[in-house]
Amino acid sequence: MEDVYTLMLVALFALAITDLVVGVSNDAVNFLNSAIGSKAVPVRTILIVASLGVAVGAIFSSGLMEVAREGIFVPGKFYFEEIMIIFMAVMIADILLLDFFNSIGLPTSTTVSIVFELLGAAVCMSLLKIYHGSGDYGTIFQYINTSKATEIIIGILLSVVIAFTLGAIIQYFSRLIFTFKYEKKLKYVGAIFGGISLTAILYFILLKGLKSISIIPEGFSDYVSNNSFLIVIISLVVFAALSQLLISFFKVNILKIIIVIGTFALALAFAGNDLVNFIGVPIAAWQSFEIWQTAHQATGVLPSELLMVGLGQEVKTPVFLLIIAGLIMVITLWFSSKAMKVTDTEINLGRQRGGDERFEPNFISRSLVRYSIVVSGIFDSIIPNSLARKIDRKFEKQEITVESKRLDAPSFDMVRASVNLVVASILISIATNLKLPLSTTYVTFMVAMGTSLADRAWDRDSAVYRVAGVLNVVGGWFVTALVAFFAAALFAVIIYYGGIIAVGALVLLAVILIVRSAIVHSRKIKEEKKQKRYNRSDIITINEITVETSQNISNVISGINKMFTKTVDNLGYHDLNKLKKNSKAIDKLEADIDELKGNIFYFIKSLDDDSVEASKFYILILDHLQDMVQSIAFITRNSYNHVHNNHKNLKFNQIRDLKGIDDKMQILFDEIKSIFDTHSFSTIDGIIADKQQLQDHVSDLIQKQINRIRTSETSPKNTKLYFGLLLEIKDLISSTMSLLQLFQEFNKEAKQTF
Repeated sequence: MEDVYTLMLVALFALAITDLVVGVSNDAVNFLNSAIGSKAVPVRTILIVASLGVAVGAIFSSGLMEVAREGIFVPGKFYFEEIMIIFMAVMIADILLLDFFNSIGLPTSTTVSIVFELLGAAVCMSLLKIYHGSGDYGTIFQYINTSKATEIIIGILLSVVIAFTLGAIIQYFSRLIFTFKYEKKLKYVGAIFGGISLTAILYFILLKGLKSISIIPEGFSDYVSNNSFLIVIISLVVFAALSQLLISFFKVNILKIIIVIGTFALALAFAGNDLVNFIGVPIAAWQSFEIWQTAHQATGVLPSELLMVGLGQEVKTPVFLLIIAGLIMVITLWFSSKAMKVTDTEINLGRQRGGDERFEPNFISRSLVRYSIVVSGIFDSIIPNSLARKIDRKFEKQEITVESKRLDAPSFDMVRASVNLVVASILISIATNLKLPLSTTYVTFMVAMGTSLADRAWDRDSAVYRVAGVLNVVGGWFVTALVAFFAAALFAVIIYYGGIIAVGALVLLAVILIVRSAIVHSRKIKEEKKQKRYNRSDIITINEITVETSQNISNVISGINKMFTKTVDNLGYHDLNKLKKNSKAIDKLEADIDELKGNIFYFIKSLDDDSVEASKFYILILDHLQDMVQSIAFITRNSYNHVHNNHKNLKFNQIRDLKGIDDKMQILFDEIKSIFDTHSFSTIDGIIADKQQLQDHVSDLIQKQINRIRTSETSPKNTKLYFGLLLEIKDLISSTMSLLQLFQEFNKEAKQTF
């Protein structure tokens, strides 16, 4: 019997390692987004600072088992075997839930997930106990602390609204003071801003970041709380003077100092307080096992007979486990691509400049933006024109420079990054002081969204997409709570009735899903890198235009070539399922072209003055590529519709002729792809010279079909499809040759010019 629980403990700690990885991947957005988005310092420096914060917070954390101590459920009401079922269900649900959010790149709360998983598993176990016992379901409140769950839900709602509102208000007035040309303003008001910001961050570190550090003397938090006003006043004076010294004599950008220290502070608080979200449950399980083992050796009590009263006490985490956990967290921070994806979601939603929008607008986002425009119009009519013009001047962007046109330019400036960190620190500090439940993820995200709104980053062109993105993220938070509750409850039922076999099956299922998720994510990242059009710092020269366009042409040609062959083969076999897949896959080619055309504005913006004439070439190239993709889309979809409608198969001679064209097209497209992959543009002339031969071959096939109609063809649907395919093939060849001719002319002119 003891061996069974030993195996469960091993499984729990293995799950804890996985939970650390997926948890850090999601929570990294809390302390990375401001520094990375503003590019205040290099990414390597940001990661080093964040790693130091995470390491200090993890290693020196006292490791108190917060969720058990705060009483989500009453441990003394459950037997040891029931507690182990609860903990196992929670860990499996947690890693699957967090990994899912990481895979789709949305930030969520690790605190809320673990709390609602504990709540769900505990409620389920309580109901099972009542069902097999008294049958009085009204006694469930003896097992569950419902007031804590209510507090957390209210905390979520309040933190979302307050963080967004305060972030917007403070950023608005900060921008009025600094404007977007903040370098000059820093000389005069930078010391005050630095004093306030650094004081807020220091107070945050003292109150939130250090309260879980074991080497801090007892009573430290009480001292800070009781002397808050004095600490704030002294810190404000000292940091203001220090900021002025750094600005005036050492010419230091005080905003960079604020961002670096703020990043360290949030990372420290994250590790010091949220670490137990990932390893607290296995530690509590270990503690439970030790309690039962001691009792069993003394009295022989069974796991189903020992109530876990002792678990209600504080559960300390061994130092060596904290060191291991800190190391895993730091490694994850450096190497997790999912962490960067989650961070990228928040940065993109708040970026100052335009670009591709990840989220599609919905009814709610459109309505909110529409009514916001109406309300804004009302305010504009009330505010005097002179005052409105003064405010608008404060929000005027800096003049466009080469640096600001670069595609790797900061998503927002250091003023907003500083406000993000300072406001988040202040709100979390106040809530901690008042012992109010909140999520650091919710606070940092909503502050970032509020500041981006106040900074006029959400203009008429982007607002509907950004609002939709925020709604998706916020909606995901509530989904987190619901899914965490019901998933943990479901797993608890399965383990309760399935025993150790169910435990093994669920752990295996979790491993399979995590591995599969990692493989799919890796493939997706590779695919995105292939699709990414601007994989260098920017596209500004003729040579870079040639290289970029060559890559686009090669990718599209390759996709058309594969799709044409698959369509002809599957049409010949009358394979409906594969033709259906082809019809869906063609959407990807069309999306690629739409993405390229959507980037035309930013492409032209990024050109240097000597390369502006090349923009017309780029637009025409995209037009030819779109014509080619439309031709293959027509061929693919009409072939699918023909088979889907159960029309007669094409005749053997027709399929043979199409296959003959496919062989010739494969040779043509392979040669073109090779030209653009190797930049051997001198051979384009030979391909263009042979174009008439291929066109004549298709014309001959059209004539052969006309003759078949006069003699042996009996199916009008076959004729419609076959003629449609041949005519579209002619258009495809024509568009391909026009593209080659355009590229050849551009390349020759570019060589003569440069």
